[in-house]
Amino acid sequence: MSHPTSLAAWLAYLETLHPKAIALGLERVHAVYSRLGIAPACPVITVGGTNGKGSTSTFLERMLSAGGYRVGLYTSPHLLHYNERVRIVGTDAGDGELCAAFAVVEAVRGDTPLTYFEFGTLATLWLFAQARLDAWVLEVGLGGRLDAVNIVDADVSIVTTIAVDHTDYLGPTREDIGREKAGIFRAGRIAICADLHPPDTLVTHATAVGAKLLRIGADFGYAVQDAQWRYFGPGGQRYGLPHPALRGSY
Repeated sequence: MSHPTSLAAWLAYLETLHPKAIALGLERVHAVYSRLGIAPACPVITVGGTNGKGSTSTFLERMLSAGGYRVGLYTSPHLLHYNERVRIVGTDAGDGELCAAFAVVEAVRGDTPLTYFEFGTLATLWLFAQARLDAWVLEVGLGGRLDAVNIVDADVSIVTTIAVDHTDYLGPTREDIGREKAGIFRAGRIAICADLHPPDTLVTHATAVGAKLLRIGADFGYAVQDAQWRYFGPGGQRYGLPHPALRGSY
């Protein structure tokens, strides 16, 4: 079978490979991932949550890049062009790069059905592995525990906020949803929660798997002080910090 010859044709093809647009579960995607024979050779940060995960991922990419690191950023969905989902060293992946990565995934997929998101995730991970990056930043698509991004064991996992959404997939309550989002935590590795009042299930799961949970307001946080602000965290405190030029409510 000949491969599609353009990015638009590839994306149209990806939509035909699975009868459902969303099919949570790691068995299928992990099988193809193992056939790709890739693995991160650098720290991985996985970012989940109801709101704020896209901006958090982008902030992380920009901060690490400003520090001189070569960073890969995977986000979804895109605004105008699919290329926006895959950034390598500060630049959106080109059509040719994406088509080449899709062809690699297709070559090892066999008869395994993959969703549009799963296929794109695998292609992104392959591109990141080829780029010899210093860090990967991966945004969860939906939930956490059964999201395709979770095939990678993150060195740092972040859950920004937990609200009631996607109940058909994640469960009807914040407790159900918190458990699903906490599924990106790993034993012995940093897990950050930026929800001031996380569900008990998230905290319980972090303890059960042995993750090093850091919670905003308890283990790290900030205090506004007139024309400046103070940060506190595991590394100590920083005083007299200037307000950012662009800021929201406290």
